[in-house]
Amino acid sequence: MGSDLESLPFLGRTFKGEKLQVELIAHTQMDMPNVDAIRNHAPKIADDWVSSDADLLAEFAGRSCYQSFHKPNPKTAPNPAYLANILNQGHFSVLEHASATFYVTGVSRALTHELIRHRHLSYSELSQRFVNVEGAEFVDPPAVRDMGDPNKCGNGVACAVQAHGRISQDTYADLVDVLQRRGLTRKQAREAARAVMPNATETRIVVTGNHRAWRDMLYKRYSVHADAEIREFAGEVLSQLRVIAPGTYQDFPGEPFSN
Repeated sequence: MGSDLESLPFLGRTFKGEKLQVELIAHTQMDMPNVDAIRNHAPKIADDWVSSDADLLAEFAGRSCYQSFHKPNPKTAPNPAYLANILNQGHFSVLEHASATFYVTGVSRALTHELIRHRHLSYSELSQRFVNVEGAEFVDPPAVRDMGDPNKCGNGVACAVQAHGRISQDTYADLVDVLQRRGLTRKQAREAARAVMPNATETRIVVTGNHRAWRDMLYKRYSVHADAEIREFAGEVLSQLRVIAPGTYQDFPGEPFSN
C-alpha cells in the first residue's frame, strides 16, 4: 500500500480500503528564497539542503538554535542523519514547526471518539446536529468485516451489525418526524434523534497536527494493542507522512508496534 502512495502527488493522495479514505489536503512548505537568504549569512560546506519541506524545516529550526547552518559536523550534515540524532536525543520540539492536514472519511464514530483523545491534534468533525444521518453508512469493525462480505450476508455477525444499523436509521427517521411535528426545528429534532445511532455510524473529520503530535498519536495507535479500526487508520496516516517527512518518521517500524 505504501508503494502505491509514493507514486502519487503530495496533495490529494487518497487511500481507499473497505470504506476508509485518508486524504492529505495540506502540509507545510518552505519559502526557500528566504531560507537561503538567512543561511547565506553563515559559511556553507555545500548547498545540500535538499529534502522534504517538513524535514528541512525541522533541521532549520534545530540549527537555528546554535546558528550551525554551515553544518560543522560531517556526521550530521545530511538531513536524515541530523534528524536521526534529533530523534535519538528526544529533541522533538523542532518537529512542531511543520504540520499535515488530512480529510478522513469512511471511519466510525467509535474511531473518532478515540482519536480526539489526542488533544494536540486539531479536529473539525461532521455535525450530526445539522447533517441528516438517516442515510448514513455504517463502518463494520475489522473483526466483523474480515468474516465475510456483509453485502452478501455471508456470516451472521456481519448481518446482525448491518441489520441493527438499518433499525437505528428507521428509528432515527421516525423520531425526527415526530419531533418536528411536535414543533421542534429540524436541527433540534436531529440533535435529539441522533441518540439512537450506533458507534458504527460513518463520520467525516478534518485532522491537523504538527509532526510531534502526529508521532505521539502514532506511537499509541499504530500498535497491536490499539483498536483494530484506528490501527488501520494510523497505518494509512503513517504511510502518507513517510512521503512528506521521511526523516521525521524514519524510526517507525514497517509493522505496528508490538510492545
